[in-house]
Order: sequence, then structure tokens, then C-alpha cells
Amino acid sequence: MKNNIILIGMPGCGKSTVGVVLAKKLGFQFVDSDLVIQEQSGKLLYQLIEELGEAGFLVLENQINTKICVDKSVIATGGSAVYGAEAMRHFKETGTVVYLKLPFEELEVRLGDLHKRGVVIKEGSSLRELYEERIPLYEKYADITVDCSGIDLRNVMEKIAEELE
Repeated sequence: MKNNIILIGMPGCGKSTVGVVLAKKLGFQFVDSDLVIQEQSGKLLYQLIEELGEAGFLVLENQINTKICVDKSVIATGGSAVYGAEAMRHFKETGTVVYLKLPFEELEVRLGDLHKRGVVIKEGSSLRELYEERIPLYEKYADITVDCSGIDLRNVMEKIAEELE
């Protein structure tokens, strides 16, 4: 049964913010996969990344995301969820995957300290390199792409609702 909405996109694109409001509007539950990971591990994302390294964190994220079994829910994923093929297959089987697309320039303005945010980024990589690496993955897994450039939350919600109809 496909009645979940899974939000994917770069950190800072608004997945959690849009997710909460969208869930309220639809009468769905809201699940933040980053919070599920923190809850299950008892650690903050950046602590897990420091402890497990980038690759180890991605394995953990994939395992936990694969086990998220909910119904009538909006799921906001971590920006790195698209590296987990099993998790993304699971999400596509159980819901509609919506990519919240944001131009690099807007993203750069929104993001603060990547480390404290728990962003998975290779040592020595720039935000631009991370962005360019992930865009093809977001596009690959998206059932729906919503361009969030320069629009407010209400308009993002309206665009998602239109696409889902």
C-alpha cells in the first residue's frame, strides 16, 4: 500500500518544516528519519558521523530507514538517505517520493555549520561538490520534483498537493 509521502532533498531544503505542515494538512503522522536514527542510537547525528565515519553512518542510516514501517505518514529523510539503495527501494514501495529541489545559491544561504547539522560530507569536499554528487540521486528516486526556489512554505505545500492529485 502506497499511502506515505517521503520527502528527499539536500539538508536545509525544508523537508522537516514542510513535512510537519503537510502531515497536519493531510491528517497524517509525521516521521523525521534523522530523529528516528538519533532515538535508536541514543546519539546525535554528528556524534554518529564522528564515531562511525561517513561510510559507517550511511550503513546505519540505510538499516534504520529500511525498517521505518508506517502508514499514512509524511517522512522527512536525512539528505544522505538517497545513498541507501535498500532504504530508497523500501520508501518507493511504501509511498510517493517527493524531491524538494533548491538551487545551490539558496541552499548555501540557508545552511549553517554542516558539522553540527550532522551533514554527511567527505573530508575535504565542498558543499558544491556534495550538491552536485547528490542531485542525480534525488532525481533518480523522485516520483515528484517540487522546485522550492524562492517560494514560501504555503506554495511548496500547494505544489506538492497538486502533484499528488
